[in-house]
Amino acid sequence: MPGAAQPLGRRERNKQEKLERITAAASELFAAHGVDDVTTQQIAEAADIGTGTLFLYARTKGELLLLVQNTNYAAALKRGRAAATKAKDALDAVLALVTPVVECNRAQIDNGRTYLREMVFGDPTEPHHAEALSIVAQTEEALAGTLTERAGAAEADAAALARVISAVMFVEMAATVNAGSSVKDILAGIRTQVAAILR
Repeated sequence: MPGAAQPLGRRERNKQEKLERITAAASELFAAHGVDDVTTQQIAEAADIGTGTLFLYARTKGELLLLVQNTNYAAALKRGRAAATKAKDALDAVLALVTPVVECNRAQIDNGRTYLREMVFGDPTEPHHAEALSIVAQTEEALAGTLTERAGAAEADAAALARVISAVMFVEMAATVNAGSSVKDILAGIRTQVAAILR
């Protein structure tokens, strides 16, 4: 049948299985202890692979965090898009869209802040970093679409506003002064700034 996906060969299946084990081990250890208190050796042991093999999938602990968190952020964005469609106005739609992303970031605050730092300062040629930047771009596209539909913004203006809102969200989540802030506090800060932007 033309166009049907070919089954993966044994080598590709083995690579996929190792990637899944690495992701699961890193996710569990990072959630339990925080990224700063976990070593790559611990992750390799939990994934039942050698450290050299681990570095074939991610060269640094920061890239391992990106690998783990990208999946979580993509799922959060999907939930946010769905929630935004039910909001009553532009401001509520923007907040509905970003709320799951903020919740994802604050699930383990140190990990969330490290993830943002890796996104900004990491190696953009590394595939997990590129995927993180793609999620940011998708978030901005979703924000722009929301502003076009709900606020009647022209496409170019909506795209510019979306980048500003994205920056507001990331600064609120990453700022040291907000390290102890709750999800509710972070969202309140975002709401105040977005409301001013949309006036």
